[in-house]
Amino acid sequence: MTRTARAQDAVVGVDLGGTKTNAALIDREGHILRRATSRTPGRGGPGEIVRTVGRLVEQVGRHAHPLGVGVGSAGVIDHVRGEVVSATSVLRDWAGTPIRQVLEQWTGLPVVVDNDVHTHALGELWRGRAREVHSMLLVAVGTGVGASLVLDGEVWHGARHVAGHLGHIVSAYADGRPCVCGGWGHLESVASGPAICAEVARQTGEPVDRLQDVVHAADAGSAIETDALRQGALALGVAVGGVVNLLDPQLVVVTGGVTGAGPSWWTAMDRALRAELLPATRDVPVLDSELGADAALLGAARMAFERTSRV
Repeated sequence: MTRTARAQDAVVGVDLGGTKTNAALIDREGHILRRATSRTPGRGGPGEIVRTVGRLVEQVGRHAHPLGVGVGSAGVIDHVRGEVVSATSVLRDWAGTPIRQVLEQWTGLPVVVDNDVHTHALGELWRGRAREVHSMLLVAVGTGVGASLVLDGEVWHGARHVAGHLGHIVSAYADGRPCVCGGWGHLESVASGPAICAEVARQTGEPVDRLQDVVHAADAGSAIETDALRQGALALGVAVGGVVNLLDPQLVVVTGGVTGAGPSWWTAMDRALRAELLPATRDVPVLDSELGADAALLGAARMAFERTSRV
């Protein structure tokens, strides 16, 4: 619900993904006051991408004088420096981009940046599924496949800012397929939305641009689309089950555009996940996101409020 902006008590949260970029003006209670969205010009390079973010920040923050900006970005992010360490080919030449520095110069506001899946997790921690747990594994499956581990209210970033890149572990279901990171046989190359579309296109010889078209064809009984979705769900479930055994979180949240593929996708994923679990982890709750796409915006806003409290 859109509310009247309270100028002294709001920040801008940004979710910079491989396909689209969302921004919202958000108050301290987590209410979204105003929002805007734009296609991410991934092939246009860093300048175009950051300009898109800057324009969205200006649009949602106009006349509101926000306190700061939080950005969740695709790629490996050095959250201390606010820079992109590395990224896949989805965002051309994104590695090395000093997002925080450029946006602070553009907006004149304090800026904080982290990986977009981590901001999803922070959103669920602040206002969603993880409000009452000490540990959560969040898995996001959409344009890519990522994860975030929350321990005692904090995201675990790892020694090199890489923690959570679930999509780049080897999956038997990927069958040696090329991955956008340059590797082969990774989970992302079978379980992500673009990977599912690519597999259908490979088998049919026809281009497939939208996962929604694959879902519709599967719902109508098409075997190729049904199998591509099922293989992606099984691959994801097996991988997440292994991670649960490794980390033993209280809760697993699965989010992202592919989760909208319907009950059959969820059933296949959940069964594959639970088939991997050790006896002691078999009761782990596996839930969808309470906040949906807004989780990343809220997590980015939470970061911005924390940043501005230290300025």
